[in-house]
Order: sequence, then C-alpha cells, then structure tokens
Amino acid sequence: MVNIRDLAKMAGVGTSTVSRVLNDHPYVSEKSREAVLKAIKSTNYQKNINAIHLKMGKTFLIGVALPFLNHPYFGKLLEGISVEAERNNYKLVLFQTNYKVQRETEVLEMLKAKQIDALIICSKECEWEMIESYRVYGPIVLCEDTRNRNVSSVFIDHYENFLTALEYLYEKGHQRIGYCVGRRTGTNSEMREAAYRNFLKKHNQPFFDPYIFEGCLYLEDAKRMMEKFLKMKNPPTALLVTSDQVAAGILNICNHLQLSVPDDLAIVGFDNQPIAEIMSLTTFEMPLFEIGRKLFLYTQEKDKVFYEEMEVKLIERNTV
Repeated sequence: MVNIRDLAKMAGVGTSTVSRVLNDHPYVSEKSREAVLKAIKSTNYQKNINAIHLKMGKTFLIGVALPFLNHPYFGKLLEGISVEAERNNYKLVLFQTNYKVQRETEVLEMLKAKQIDALIICSKECEWEMIESYRVYGPIVLCEDTRNRNVSSVFIDHYENFLTALEYLYEKGHQRIGYCVGRRTGTNSEMREAAYRNFLKKHNQPFFDPYIFEGCLYLEDAKRMMEKFLKMKNPPTALLVTSDQVAAGILNICNHLQLSVPDDLAIVGFDNQPIAEIMSLTTFEMPLFEIGRKLFLYTQEKDKVFYEEMEVKLIERNTV
C-alpha cells in the first residue's frame, strides 16, 4: 500500500507537506499542492483512518446499547442521539442487547479497548457495580435515574410521574387501577411498582398482583393482555399503559368488543407517540427526542458526572 513517504517521493516534497495537503492546511504552495494531489490521484491513495484516530486518541464513534431496535420508544431516543452525533461529526455503533448481560458486557469491553469513545445505555440489565467499574475507560451515560451512582444520566422520574398518573385516575373516580409494563425488573419498572404499591397503601386499597400486566411492549401484545383482562371477575376500571403502542391496541380491541372507553375502561398511555394523537389517547408526553440529544451531549463530558431530570406533561384526550 502507498504511504505518505511514497507520495512525498513522487511529488518531490517532504512528508510534512504531504500531511498538510491531506489535512487541507492552508500554508502550502500551489505548485506543491498540485504535485501532491497528482500523486494521490495516480496511486488512488486512501487515508488510514485508524492510524489518524490512534494518533488523535479518538475514534469519533459512540456506542449505543438498547434492548430493541424496532420499538418506537427507543427509536425516538435514537433519533435524538443520531441528530446530535451528526452535528458533532460522530458516528454511532448500535448494539441490540435483548436485555442480555453478555451483550452489555461486550459493549463495555469495547469501551475498555478504546474501540468507541463513549457509551450510551438506553436500558440496562447488568448490575450497577459492573457499569461503574467501566467508567474509568470513558464516559458512560444512562437513560435512567443514577443520582445515587457515579454515572451520568438523563432521566424521567418514573416514580413521581407514575404516582401522578395514578392520582389523576383516582381523582376521576377510579379505584381499581391496573397497569401494563414491558418487564417488572429494571430500575424504571421497580420505581413504577413502588409508586403503585405506595399509592394503594395511601388510599387503603389492596394490592392485587394480576392487575399488573407484564410483557406489554408492542401493539400485538395488547391482544394477549386483553385475553387475561376479559377473564377477570373484577377487572380494573382503568389502565396505565407504559407504551402508547399497547394502549392503542387495547383501545382498538375495546372498540371491536363494544367496550366503552372511557366509561367501561379508562386508558392512559405514555410517550405521546403519533399513534396516541391519531387514536385520541390520553397520555403522558415524554420528551424522548430531547432526552436522546442530551444523552449524546453528556458523552462529551469526560471528567464530571451529570444528572438531568426531564419533565413529563399530561396530554388529555378522550380515553379518560
């Protein structure tokens, strides 16, 4: 392969002149520049990007670990990350983890090996201690509350917002309230369940585990969830659904079964995805695009740990 020394010899200039031409340095005579460019063209010379990055100590690559690539929630986060990465001349390396510790560990090892400059974890499965132990190798930013951890984050306070949603339904006259969630493990889900239990305790209501519907991530999960719902003797009169996709699916099934929404069943979604507006779902708007932008920006802070809480807004429509 042709290297800088070969180009310099062909052009009759020094290697430093070739380097200046390759990097668009202004202080090169027109004659020398033309000679170097002619040598580059005749040899089809290509820059060794890896060598350049090694010299600079940066790869200009940011790792993004997310459990699913095809979920609207993570898609909106990724959109915000991507826009800010492009503005800052970075590229993204995406890792679908499927909530597998092994996959998350592989990404962390890439940070350790300097194959990426920083890592964004949109939703994790591995233990906090592992993540914190890798922070010495580069910035790590999470999309969940890390205020008691030595890791930066941009987050929603899922405890307070879930409590707000529950109180909103209670004020509307509902006491039998259930909720749908993707999984019951993980920091955000644990915060939601804690809010749910404390809400029930406050209002002297019993905790009924079947009112928590797990595995609700996508539109099609609504069918399986509603099959369980319809078999209940005393089903909830209101549902908090942590995905607008699932909430839309539930609403669609209710319409087919001629269950009146909100009279027979009130539905509250989360995220304020486009489908929520189309189907006139009451939902809580989470600024996912803006969260994504800020997740990227905090990867540029190497020496400090930052925590930023983002606000959630109730969007009232026709399902409560």
